[in-house]
Amino acid sequence: MPTANSLAAWLDTHQGQYLLAREQDYFDRSVADIFGFNAVQLGLPEHDFLRASRMPLRFTAAHEVGAQVLMEMEELPFETGSVDLALLPHVLEFNKHPHQILREIERVLRPEGNVIISGFNPRSLWGLRRAMGSKVGYPWCGEFITLSRLKDWLALLGFEIVGGRFACYAPPMISPKWLQRCHFMEPAGDRWWAVCGGVYYLHAVKRVPGMRLIKPQWNKGLVSKLMPAAPKLNREVSQRSKDD
Repeated sequence: MPTANSLAAWLDTHQGQYLLAREQDYFDRSVADIFGFNAVQLGLPEHDFLRASRMPLRFTAAHEVGAQVLMEMEELPFETGSVDLALLPHVLEFNKHPHQILREIERVLRPEGNVIISGFNPRSLWGLRRAMGSKVGYPWCGEFITLSRLKDWLALLGFEIVGGRFACYAPPMISPKWLQRCHFMEPAGDRWWAVCGGVYYLHAVKRVPGMRLIKPQWNKGLVSKLMPAAPKLNREVSQRSKDD
């Protein structure tokens, strides 16, 4: 069987359509309640994961033809603090410098800006298929990143995790018939083995510590000892005024 030569091509397969349906549903629900002005989707310009967003400016950016902005992921051509929402649908596991991409995301996001990431879970049946099977073609040629590792990266960059979930609990079967038969595993997976979904979604917010004025805690007893002459001087001035 020929292998898919791109992630977009793989998403047209039965396996890919199985994932895409859950991916689109999660992004639709997640972006609808995030407010701002500028939203960008990195990668997969063939699929509009920002369609439910209410932000006035929404666009796709990638290095492949079809994106509204052509660019390299490691050097985003956006002004610092200019983006309110960034989507990264399976960007990190297919790039040689995932941490650099996250650093760029942190740079271009405004304070309290949002980033939503989707990735393949190495601790799942999909991760087991990659570990024990051929790593030729998509998505098996990618470097699946553990959720704990991704959380550590985001924490180091000052992000706070505010949401997320897992999906795609069925084995990565090629046959649509068997994928349909395993449909019962979706609700069961959410309940019984939630961390073993083939795909995870993570929603994080960029936090910027604010400045807080720290007032000195004056010790009244110490102040009176340091300034004993002040009351005496006041009394002398008052007495002189009366004598005059």
